Amino acid sequence: MPPSKPMPSITELFSEQGALAARIPGFRHRPQQAALAAAIHAALKAGEDLICEAGTGTGKTLAYLAPALLLGRKTIISTGTRHLQDQLKQKDLPLALAALNLPRNVVVLKGRRNYLCLARMRDALQEARQPPEEMAALQQVAAWSAATRGGDLNELSGIREYTPLHQRITSTTDNCLGQACAHYENCFVFKNRKAALEADLVITNHHLLLADLALREGGYGEVLPLAEVIIFDEAHQLPELASFYFSQSLGSRQLLELVNDINSADREEAGDMPDLARALGAFEKQIRDFRLIFGHTDRRADWQTLWDTTDLPSAVPDLLAALQALLEPLAALKDRGQRLHQCWQRATAHYDDIEAYSARPGADSVRWVEVKGRHIHLNQTPISIAETFQQRLASHNACHIFTSATLAVGQDFGHFRQQLGLTDTPAKVWDSPFDYPTQTLLYLPADLPAPSDPRFFERFMERAMTLLAFSRGHAFVLFTSHRSLSRAADLLAARLDYPLLVQGEAPRAELLNRFRRTGHAVLLGTNSFWEGVDVKGQALSLVIIEKLPFASPADPVLKARLTHLNEQGGNAFIDYQLPQAALALKQGIGRLIRDNGDRGACAICDKRILQKAYGERLINALPGMPATRELEDVARFYERIVNSV
Repeated sequence: MPPSKPMPSITELFSEQGALAARIPGFRHRPQQAALAAAIHAALKAGEDLICEAGTGTGKTLAYLAPALLLGRKTIISTGTRHLQDQLKQKDLPLALAALNLPRNVVVLKGRRNYLCLARMRDALQEARQPPEEMAALQQVAAWSAATRGGDLNELSGIREYTPLHQRITSTTDNCLGQACAHYENCFVFKNRKAALEADLVITNHHLLLADLALREGGYGEVLPLAEVIIFDEAHQLPELASFYFSQSLGSRQLLELVNDINSADREEAGDMPDLARALGAFEKQIRDFRLIFGHTDRRADWQTLWDTTDLPSAVPDLLAALQALLEPLAALKDRGQRLHQCWQRATAHYDDIEAYSARPGADSVRWVEVKGRHIHLNQTPISIAETFQQRLASHNACHIFTSATLAVGQDFGHFRQQLGLTDTPAKVWDSPFDYPTQTLLYLPADLPAPSDPRFFERFMERAMTLLAFSRGHAFVLFTSHRSLSRAADLLAARLDYPLLVQGEAPRAELLNRFRRTGHAVLLGTNSFWEGVDVKGQALSLVIIEKLPFASPADPVLKARLTHLNEQGGNAFIDYQLPQAALALKQGIGRLIRDNGDRGACAICDKRILQKAYGERLINALPGMPATRELEDVARFYERIVNSV
């Protein structure tokens, strides 16, 4: 039997004659990628954690996949988006496995809202009164359910998340019956979780991983397997997401879902208690009345301020009274069936959650309300998540790699470390291999009014129109508020010579596909378009940023954290707001250059970056783009782009 071929070293693997070059058409050796892979390999081999900022174009996915695969340890890769999960499974991972000639059992695991729930689909099909189009869609889902292997609703077109149909055919942790469900043996959620427990490598996302850590802390058992290595890609998202998952939360949507589930359970397991139906109707009305207290404008507000200025002191007892009136007949029925028993447990837990909002929170957390569309969410968030994050990571006893294009301000990782309690974790920056001095231009106009000036918006839009004429469309215009975006959309709709795409008019993925197909469109976006958007080529050659992305200090969570920092002797602006803005700005500019052949300019139209002392720190945190204050330089830059095509 011939001896097996020895495994290549990391250096060999990423060389111009290496296995990756043989597998990837047009492979280019990137010293940054090879050095990043070597650093990750050394950290994992030594059992150490590592923070890695890898600039756009470094090729960080292959740089962390190769070391993890070579060492052969049980690995979880957690991404910021499901899109990156799919890219890893379908593109990057097959390349790495083929290059290394390694067999590995790989599973992609998503949150339960991505998978069809057979029990809830059956309940929906049995409902007598529903629109014909809804029944037709359900029958389409039922036909697909008999053929699908994984039950991932992404396989079906037309089933969008958070729509009523999507909610009717997926489960939550609240309404899942677990092993008591008649469909448990065929359950897609649990089949996928079982496969993940047996896999060598699991690709998941931050939402599911953080939810899993919260489950372990609460003693409810794990969703993900214990791993020896956890790699956090798009790690810059972790602080905000961890704040959400380590919060206590209750929303009007959950309460209304409870009402629907009690109705359904009553029909199936009882149906002979008119008192329950009356109590359900009264509770549902009270939920809707409670929602009206918070108004119709989407916002985040401090709970105590609302308590002092609205009817909350009387509305909370009224809501509790209606829920108590429901609990009484529900308690009498709870032993009739598993679903009724679970509904009784949920209603009891919700009663305790609501009652807690009558008392003041502790000094280490902030209580706040989010108003979003027809629903409200009550939240209690820790002011600092660092200690909790560290405690929950310890449950895996794993090596941790944190990587993203935006973790440091310059070479300083202090802000990221402080948020997650990574004080002693080694960290390093690997710069982008892109040639920013020749591929880009940074335009910093000094002649526009300050953002606080009433004339700013009109003058900004005039300048944006001029820039769009230079670039002939092909642009993102990024705003820090929906109000500014809406005003810009109204103005540009009548004046723009290029196709106009506006965030909110269609799902993000659909807007991006239209943008790429059109080629010379102008897309207006707010925070969700500042990051996680990849448009290569000529379709995007201009990014216009209206204002510096400072988060609103009126946000209740941010306000509490800034107050806490100042009380601890820090400087909230320098230590928190400024690095947050620098990282957000890096993300926004990062949309511009996605490939070696890309060319483009970025305009930051907020003169504070030139006038304020902190402006230099923001500029130094950006890639090495040549800067100008002259509009004529921008015109000449685009003339060169046009002539070079």
